[in-house]
Amino acid sequence: MTLAISGPRRVPRTTAGRPANVGRPERWASVLAGSALAVYGLDRRDAGGTILALLGAALVHRGATARCPLYTALSVSTADDADGDGSTPTSPAAAFRASDAVKVERSITVNRAPAELYALWKDPLNLPRFMTWLEEVHPIDGRRARWKAKGPAGTSIEWVAEVINEVPDSLIAWKSVANPDIKNAGSVHFRRQRGTNATEVRLVFEWVPPGGRAGMAVAKLLGSNPANRIADGLKKFKRLAERD
Repeated sequence: MTLAISGPRRVPRTTAGRPANVGRPERWASVLAGSALAVYGLDRRDAGGTILALLGAALVHRGATARCPLYTALSVSTADDADGDGSTPTSPAAAFRASDAVKVERSITVNRAPAELYALWKDPLNLPRFMTWLEEVHPIDGRRARWKAKGPAGTSIEWVAEVINEVPDSLIAWKSVANPDIKNAGSVHFRRQRGTNATEVRLVFEWVPPGGRAGMAVAKLLGSNPANRIADGLKKFKRLAERD
């Protein structure tokens, strides 16, 4: 049996007279938890597993449609205008709460000069060559690019990243803007090792997992731990740079 799962769609504030009542973080948590529960239930191949699979499917539907019948009955809503028709703009400079964010910092030494590594990283078309969890990156202009990444359980995650700070041969920093699937920010630092032609490459990445830290736990369960992917990406970057 094949279970098709998709991530939350952007749902209008009102659909056929029924307002959305589940916010974006909670929608992602529902999709991730429901996906894990459905897969586990199907693997059991018994009556109890069927019930779990149906419950998981209901959670996925809840996240995909932004509608919760229980919330409707209780007149509860966790949705806000940013989850609706986009009439309320989201500031590109809006910061996420530190308590909601997960931060990963990794470094590696590459036997190339900082200027070479900076140039390699600066071209957004190169990013999927070593960050293999990225499906594609499309430049929009000189400072912005649209990123599409592989999410848990066959989902895709998209956002627009804008470069917010650059120091030639030393630093590139960026953050997600507008209304991303996942709020994130990051920076990569290039520092020449004293007395050598080698460079320490340090990558700092911070993001708010779908559904907060609970969503991060589900992502790990599904084998999509971003911390491991980032570390692997740096190793691939080293191999790519030293090969070229």
